Amino acid sequence: MSIWEVILAFVVVVLMLVALLANVLVLMCFLYSADIRKQVPGLFILNLTFCNLLMTVSNMPLTLAGIIYKSQPGGDQICHIVGFLETFLTTNSMLSMAALSIDRWIAVVFPLSYHSKMRYRDAALILSYTWLHSVSFPIVAASLSWVGFHHLYASCTLYNKRPEDRTQFVIFTGVFHAFSFLLSLIVLCFTYLKVLKVARFHCKRIDVITMQTLVLLVDIHPSVRERCLEEQKRRRQRATKKISTFIGTFILCFAPYVITRLVELSSMVHINSYWGIISKCLAYSKVVSDPFVYSLLRHQYKKTWKDIINKILKRSSINSSALTSESHNRNILQLNE
Repeated sequence: MSIWEVILAFVVVVLMLVALLANVLVLMCFLYSADIRKQVPGLFILNLTFCNLLMTVSNMPLTLAGIIYKSQPGGDQICHIVGFLETFLTTNSMLSMAALSIDRWIAVVFPLSYHSKMRYRDAALILSYTWLHSVSFPIVAASLSWVGFHHLYASCTLYNKRPEDRTQFVIFTGVFHAFSFLLSLIVLCFTYLKVLKVARFHCKRIDVITMQTLVLLVDIHPSVRERCLEEQKRRRQRATKKISTFIGTFILCFAPYVITRLVELSSMVHINSYWGIISKCLAYSKVVSDPFVYSLLRHQYKKTWKDIINKILKRSSINSSALTSESHNRNILQLNE
């Protein structure tokens, strides 16, 4: 193995470990907190976490083996199953992010009618469409034998080995990425920009009230005035940062891989094998970032996983104190004997 292959293998191992830990923690928070389970977005986050966990335990290990051995890991049947899952899970996770953005859009733009427009039944219908949409493309690819080990990405994915099917495969690949990556990106941009517009409008209203209050309070201390102005500035930046994170991580993680897949279809362009694996690792990094972007950094999830950790630590401390007390009593009995 070259130094680059060692580095890439190490990156995949790190991504696997962090993704597994973070997504398991999200799942634990969902199971532990009744408040999170009651919320409609929790269904979308649960579906996204399911996709991320399955991607972590099925696709990442085979990509790691492909990097190390530079050949197809396992038999053709295993590779076909993993390639099927890769196409399904990637599409499902993209559409789940789009569903989360639609939920936020309805909650912010239509707050009074949110509970009537986004119920559990509506969320279940959206998830049903997500699954049907996601499973249709891998079924077509598998039926046409367009799934296999691709050396450029060192993984089992969409791959056409027959030159006579080139035109059909090019059309299929273009349609697949248009209805997965591009569709999800359009939904994300539309909904989150609408959310940002409403957030800025409310910030302007609050800023006007704040400035009027500061003008009326003539005797207010300069430090208090400064803190109000700083909070006003942070309030304006908060929504922009969050929305930039949602859209930015989606583009940064998926766009290089999707563009590489489309450029690869042209026989005139040669793609370096290391770049193919790097673009694949960037796509895998979305599995790592999703738990933090959508769940773990939110106040409700922070409180939940801190409660879980405190409960575990408290239980272990009680057990250790009980063992210490038992040991102490045993030593006293031995001395009395």
